[in-house]
Amino acid sequence: MVFGMRHAFRLCAALAACAISATAAESWERLPFETVFKGVGKFEALKKRAVADGWAALPIGERTAAVGRALLGTPYKSYTLEIDDRIEAPSVNLDGLDCWTFFEVSLAFARMLDHPPEARTPQLMLHYIEMDRYRDGKCTGEYLSRLHYLVDWLADNDRRGLVKGMARELPGAARHYNTCCEMSNGWKHYRYLRENPKLLGPMREHEKRITAMEVWHIPKSRVAAIEPKLQNGDIIGITSKDLGAFCSHVGLAQRDAKGVLHFMHASSQRGVRKVTLDDRLSDYLARFSGHAGIIVGRPIK
Repeated sequence: MVFGMRHAFRLCAALAACAISATAAESWERLPFETVFKGVGKFEALKKRAVADGWAALPIGERTAAVGRALLGTPYKSYTLEIDDRIEAPSVNLDGLDCWTFFEVSLAFARMLDHPPEARTPQLMLHYIEMDRYRDGKCTGEYLSRLHYLVDWLADNDRRGLVKGMARELPGAARHYNTCCEMSNGWKHYRYLRENPKLLGPMREHEKRITAMEVWHIPKSRVAAIEPKLQNGDIIGITSKDLGAFCSHVGLAQRDAKGVLHFMHASSQRGVRKVTLDDRLSDYLARFSGHAGIIVGRPIK
């Protein structure tokens, strides 16, 4: 049954006129379909809603926000990317999202809508996940081919013309300094690092490189002033005052009917623990003493 489903998905994707390389397909087919893609029922429901509401006609940012809104209420689930002891593969879990996978699946699904309805398969969505999640858009099957830190993700996707880093261009921008060590210090929480101690040395080298990056953000005291310049679907990374990573959280910008810009995200807070449309962005930042400000990534295509 599973084999037949996988064959049907592969055939449909092959018939679609999309640029999915053989190497990319191999990278996720090393693991069973049910491991790399969870939430097929939700995926099919999103496809139907996309057609009914005409999402494909929207600009990419508006599309991304529309998908995000459709995911409101999805339970929060951490470490969903840790799917195997050794093999790294593009993956989707629509049944449970964390802050990173929330914006990531919203953007991947939005990009998939450039293809005709009959071509919109789980494999096609996995292709867009791979394009976004991995350095140079390619999963090698190795854990370190994934872009683990948000500022590294933004720099890589900006370089490839997929997302534009906006913070430095906005009024009030300032350099942000931090030390990236969260993953190597907290290796016990990451399945791949825990099972493969030899990855720790290379991970520390990645963290040193990322620590040395020039990162610009909008300090939170200046965010209210630049909110009018933000757009629906902008990726909002929350910069941190705490050592370990430049960013501690991420979500999407969503403007309400009155023009107020809200923060839409997968929240791990007690009593929430789901995808939620939160307060006005600047008010959300003010609630947490550890939040330093924001970086912004604007989807281009």
